[in-house]
Amino acid sequence: MTSLEETTGQTDSGPSGYAAARLRLLQEKTQPGPPRRTALARLTDDWLNALFTTAAQEAGVRGAALVAVGGYGRGELSPRSDLDLLLLHDGKSGPGAIAALADRVWYPVWDLGLALDHSVRTPAEVRRTAAEDLKVQLGLLDARHVAGDLGLVTGVRTAILADWRNTAAKRLPALDELCRERAERQGELQFLLEPDLKEARGGLRDATALRAVAASWLADAPREGLADARRALLDVRDALHLTTGRATDRLALQEQDPVAEELGLLDADVLLRQVYEAARTVSYASDVTWREVNRVLRSRSVRPRLRAMLGSKPAPERTPLADGVVEMDGEAVLARTARPERDPVLPLRAAAAAAQAGLPVSLHAVRRLAHAAKPLPVPWPAEAREELVTLLGAGESTVPVWEALEAEGLITRLLPDWERVRCRPQRNAVHTWTVDRHLVETAVQASSLTRRVSRPDLLLVCALLHDIGKGWPGDHSVAGEVIARDVAARIGFDQEDMGVIATVVRHHLLLIDTATRRDLDDPATVASVAAQVGSVTTLELLHALTEADALATGPAAWSSWRASLVTDLAERVAAVLAGDVLAEPEPTAPSAEQERLAVEALRTGDPVLSLRAQAEARQEEDGTPEPVGVELLIALPDQPGVLPAAAGVLALHRLTVRAADLRAVELPTELGGTTDVLVLSWRVAAEYGSLPQAARLRADLVRALDGSLDIPARLAEREAAYPRRRGVQAPPPRVTVAPTASQLATVIEVRAQDAPGLLHRIGRALEEAAVRVRSAHVSTLGANAVDTVYVTRVDGSPLPEADAVALAKSLEEALG
Repeated sequence: MTSLEETTGQTDSGPSGYAAARLRLLQEKTQPGPPRRTALARLTDDWLNALFTTAAQEAGVRGAALVAVGGYGRGELSPRSDLDLLLLHDGKSGPGAIAALADRVWYPVWDLGLALDHSVRTPAEVRRTAAEDLKVQLGLLDARHVAGDLGLVTGVRTAILADWRNTAAKRLPALDELCRERAERQGELQFLLEPDLKEARGGLRDATALRAVAASWLADAPREGLADARRALLDVRDALHLTTGRATDRLALQEQDPVAEELGLLDADVLLRQVYEAARTVSYASDVTWREVNRVLRSRSVRPRLRAMLGSKPAPERTPLADGVVEMDGEAVLARTARPERDPVLPLRAAAAAAQAGLPVSLHAVRRLAHAAKPLPVPWPAEAREELVTLLGAGESTVPVWEALEAEGLITRLLPDWERVRCRPQRNAVHTWTVDRHLVETAVQASSLTRRVSRPDLLLVCALLHDIGKGWPGDHSVAGEVIARDVAARIGFDQEDMGVIATVVRHHLLLIDTATRRDLDDPATVASVAAQVGSVTTLELLHALTEADALATGPAAWSSWRASLVTDLAERVAAVLAGDVLAEPEPTAPSAEQERLAVEALRTGDPVLSLRAQAEARQEEDGTPEPVGVELLIALPDQPGVLPAAAGVLALHRLTVRAADLRAVELPTELGGTTDVLVLSWRVAAEYGSLPQAARLRADLVRALDGSLDIPARLAEREAAYPRRRGVQAPPPRVTVAPTASQLATVIEVRAQDAPGLLHRIGRALEEAAVRVRSAHVSTLGANAVDTVYVTRVDGSPLPEADAVALAKSLEEALG
């Protein structure tokens, strides 16, 4: 065995010698991971041993020991870990001597700038404190002798373990609740873009909790892969400490590339995927373990009463669920007669039966299926395909069953293409889940929409596959179309159904993108969608999938406003597919409210505003209409600079613009002629808080138009007052011309980082280009904005192609 001196090249046990040896060890690149953590713990042990031995002699204390607890007790010291130490004494020395001993140990640790969590107790005090404080007891389960009286430490460790086992029935439920509360606060490590490696669910705290459960002898965690997962999380934390120089457990975005480099990984995505895989292993082990703990505790509470009544141990009930699958003790297990080696459909049948019954699949059953079941023939038999659809259609209970199959490798065996999306991060704040979990969650959402479509089986399969191309280069919809067709063939769909699935996957973003970024009154918009969809069956699948996909993405991806736009588009496309002919739209007459405001603006010569909430037919549970947004109408005599001025005022008042429409209303004048009054219709929502008063909006708009309100300067001041946090640098804006998107106008699409005043800046650039804005359609997802504007020349005609390209380029430069 390599000695400490050989490892560190340092024999000086004083503070300076320890500090130098510690620094050399942390800078050494040849033994990262467990060897470095162990070496660091040994180095610290030797230093503290020498420190304690000298201090005990100087203080005249016998019957005392220094004990490492928690992570240090496990010998797992990360570069910036706290030293968790207990000074244990037998109570025979006086308080002054014990205090002197403690000072002689603690102060050298503090002098080196090391974080220290310390306590001084007798064995009786240790047991009493552990009985009162669960967290203290958990730390003591890993107690390890460092220096002093070994017998004293051994006695306390034995007593603590005995107390833990004797009170397990009471303390384990409390530990379970502690883990649940922490998960509620910190979230799930396997889905977070900036995860806390220690506190989030599936992190190092949960791995430690599983060790505590095992120490109780009441239940044990699935051990396959658990040690590797724990080691992977510790390795990442080590690299995080080394790259930041801080004792942090949060893997922030700006730290991920340096940490990946420190670990020798390709990039931050590879790092996150490894973290997610480790967290998923810990989370699944936690689910299985706590389920077993609760089963054992229930059994212990029920059996004494049953034995008293029946005089013997009752046999567990086994209720049939499906061929080869039964329910027992709240889990789906294999029947005694099940023969997975002869029944390749059994894994899917068991999973479908469990999900439909709302039960977890037992760990033993999943492992037996993983080891014994033969691969399905390709294409799958009809029963296998039907069982997959049944599993996907079970709703929320699909998720834990799917995770159990995935933990044992059954999903990638059934669907090999799944491997590319498994644990794949999505670097978009809108997305709640990794790619694979998002696909399952989309199927969960789709299960509640199956009554809306004629082919619910295709809807569920499309939901599972719609983002399957995200594991490949290029447009994930294009790649996904090819993969989805192959998967559909693999699971046994016929050629026609394969074509429908491929088309839906290829165009799964078509409805939401078109509805939020295009003018639905333009016949070219609806005709283009109808041509790509091709059939009513495909349309209804796309409509349902659009909603399921958005609901499974996150709360920012779906709203009543988006739903109403998608429904409107779907109805128009359905009419075209049914044979209706789209006519060129007649200029729509202004509404009564728009005309009233226009007349008032003409009479006064000043802007006139109206601000009112809009609602749709769908209602909340309490019967009140669900708001779609707020409609802001502005009427004013036509003049330059209206769009940027109005957009800037809305930005200053923290109003988010969802849609904008501009029209000229022709009104008679007193002299017998006519004049145009500009009417702007905005769909807005308050960024937070309540809506501003219309009078304040009007006053600021008047000042913006006459030049007394400098909107760019005001927006810049606000931006400077709230600097953006450090993180991933946003890509530059991109402006393109959408070809053949409209027969009535030129469509300019702006993709940029969302920021207050973005529409104001777009408006200013268009104003300088001397084009008219017919309408604007605003779509924001997370930090990304996609704003589409329909522009024409002054005479109302679309821009020539060369002029449109030049406009897009100048707009891109202005936004950059």
